[in-house]
Amino acid sequence: MGLLNFSPARCVRALSINSICTLCVDICPTAAIILSERLPSLNQVQCVGCGGCSAVCPTEALAMDDFNPTDFFFAFINDESNLLSCQKNLPCLAALGSEQLIALCGMKKGLTMDIGHCAQCEIGEKILSDLVPRVENVNYALEAIDSPSYVEMAEVNFREDEGEEVEHNRRDFFKTFHLKKIGAYKANFEREVQLSTDEFISHTTDSTHTQALRTKKITDRRKLFFTALKRLEKPSFYHVVEGEKIGFTSQKLFDESKCTACEMCYRICPTGALTSDMRNSKIDFDPFLCVKCHLCHDVCESDAITLSPSYNLKEWFEPIVHNLVTYSLRRCNECDTLFSSVGGDKICRRCRLEEEEALELWGLNS
Repeated sequence: MGLLNFSPARCVRALSINSICTLCVDICPTAAIILSERLPSLNQVQCVGCGGCSAVCPTEALAMDDFNPTDFFFAFINDESNLLSCQKNLPCLAALGSEQLIALCGMKKGLTMDIGHCAQCEIGEKILSDLVPRVENVNYALEAIDSPSYVEMAEVNFREDEGEEVEHNRRDFFKTFHLKKIGAYKANFEREVQLSTDEFISHTTDSTHTQALRTKKITDRRKLFFTALKRLEKPSFYHVVEGEKIGFTSQKLFDESKCTACEMCYRICPTGALTSDMRNSKIDFDPFLCVKCHLCHDVCESDAITLSPSYNLKEWFEPIVHNLVTYSLRRCNECDTLFSSVGGDKICRRCRLEEEEALELWGLNS
């Protein structure tokens, strides 16, 4: 059984107290993850190592120590088989997210997911309830980009050869391609202690995480997705599809009349999908870098930024940066600082807040 590792500074809930993300909690089939105050708490004994939480975490804050999806990707595309099975090469079918499935399917000219063991598995029902809509959305996207490949779910019931164990086969799969021994156990005392701890271990962030919290990082699965797309033939027509069926990225709508130029959306974005310039005179958006973590929406008090109900698949093949808003710059009448003026404001946000606080202290804000 693998150990589930959690990087608190990568979690979107650590980036903002307003985050509503519960993806890891929702997908866990054994309730091994709960929310303790802001961040997830993990119970290693209850965890069955399916990797589902890692597959859906938008910023890859969760990871199994005995299964690396990136290593698996490169090993699998060199394997002759296109079969994905918990009895052959995966800890669980839930361990691969939508981006990885689309990329692998395109590279392998089709995938078969062996669901023949799910009926006998104690977590099978929960896994299938999450996996079926994921595969449907993956096939929806593949069809929209004119891919002849698709992901098939079939009761293959793959079994090991007589006398072989599952873990042994899984290790051999990766040894064949001279990769890390992903299935091998790390026999160290600290790891064994963590695995045998039958309680929820909470996590926090402190001053030592400051730099990590500020760092903008593109996920490994997005890098693989981009690499795979460059190897695929461009579709004859770029379709605009339903945004809700693309669960790992989005396009944005912006209401300039509601924006207060608070700068929170692009400062909080974990991947740099939302950016500005040195003078904070605009907000740009790169859909290809968006991981649909919802943080920008969670922190926008005026609801100026919203999810678009549609998504243009041209962004996958010819990504461009979109300008959401450009502000007028002027000097603050109070402090003479250059600021983004919204609606003709003559004083900057800081001076406006100071004025509001002063009025409240004077009892003149009613």
